Amino acid sequence: MPKVLKLDEIKNQINVPEMIQAIEDGFVLYSEDRVVVPPVGFLNFKDPPGDVHIKYGYVKGDDVYVLKVASGFYDNGKIGVPFADGVILVFSQKTGHLQVVLHDECWLTDMRTAAAGAVAAKHLAPDNVNCIGIIGTGGQARMQLELLKDIVDCQQCVVWGRDAAKVDKLVSDLRANPTIQNWGLQIAAAGSVEELASKSNLIVTTTSAREALVLADHVQAGTHITAMGSDDHGKQELEAALLGKADVVVADSILQCVDHGECFHAVKNGSISEDAIVELGNVIKNPRLGRTNDRQITVADLTGIAIQDIQIAKMASRA
Repeated sequence: MPKVLKLDEIKNQINVPEMIQAIEDGFVLYSEDRVVVPPVGFLNFKDPPGDVHIKYGYVKGDDVYVLKVASGFYDNGKIGVPFADGVILVFSQKTGHLQVVLHDECWLTDMRTAAAGAVAAKHLAPDNVNCIGIIGTGGQARMQLELLKDIVDCQQCVVWGRDAAKVDKLVSDLRANPTIQNWGLQIAAAGSVEELASKSNLIVTTTSAREALVLADHVQAGTHITAMGSDDHGKQELEAALLGKADVVVADSILQCVDHGECFHAVKNGSISEDAIVELGNVIKNPRLGRTNDRQITVADLTGIAIQDIQIAKMASRA
C-alpha cells in the first residue's frame, strides 16, 4: 500500500531554505533538458468558476516520477470552503508503482510557487531594494512576501489589490505575522498600481487578472517584476508593452510562457520576440544573461513548471 501523508505531516518535512535551493536546482535541471515535462493539462469550469491544473514529469535517471492535480474555485469563499485543493502522487520510476500520496490541499503548490518567486528575486532583483510592491491579496501574496525575507534586504512594503477591504485585511495580517515582525518590514496600502510602482523597485504580481494591471509607463528604471498569476490561457497581469520596455525578460519555461504566460501576450502583439526570452535556469547558471546593472528593468514570467512539483514532492515524501 502507498504511504499517505496529510497536510500536517507534509508541513513537517519542508525546510524553507532547503526548499528554495531545491527549486533553484530544479530550474537548472529543466533548462539543461534533464527533465521530462509534458504540456500542462487544464480543466476550466464556468458554473461555478474554477480551474484545475494537471502537471507531471520526472528527472531523467531519478527514482520517481510525479503527478500533481491542483484546483482553484473562485466562489468557494461564499460557501465557506477553502479556495484551493490538491494532491500529489509519487510513483516509482523503476516499477511504476504508487509509493506516496501527498494530500497537501494545494499547500505544496503554493509553497513551490512562492519559492520560485524567491529564486527569481535572488537572481534578478536590484542589489538595493528600497521597497517591495505586492499586487494581490490572496494566500500567494502573503507567501511570496514571507519567502523574500532571507533573499532581499529591504524594510518597506506596499500592497495593492482590487478590493480595498481585502487590502486592509492583508496589511493587518502581515503586520501581525511573526515572520514579518522578525524582519522589521513596514507594511502599508497603496492607493493604486501607479503609486505602488512609483515606490517599489521589486514588484510581485499574484492575481488571477485577465487584463493588464501593471502598465509600461508605471514602472521606473531599475525595477524587477515577478509575475506569478498568468498560469492559464486568458490570464494577464502585465501590459505587453512592459515586456517590450524591459531590458531582460526571463521565463521559467519558454515553451509554457509563450503558450499561456505574460510572454504569450507580448510575443503575440510583437512587443518582444520569442528569441529574446531567457530561461530562468540559464540565468541561474550564467548570471550575465540576467541583470547586469541597477538601472535595468527585468521581468520574470513564472507559469509554474512540473519540475517544481517534482522537487518539492521528493522533499515532502522523505518521511
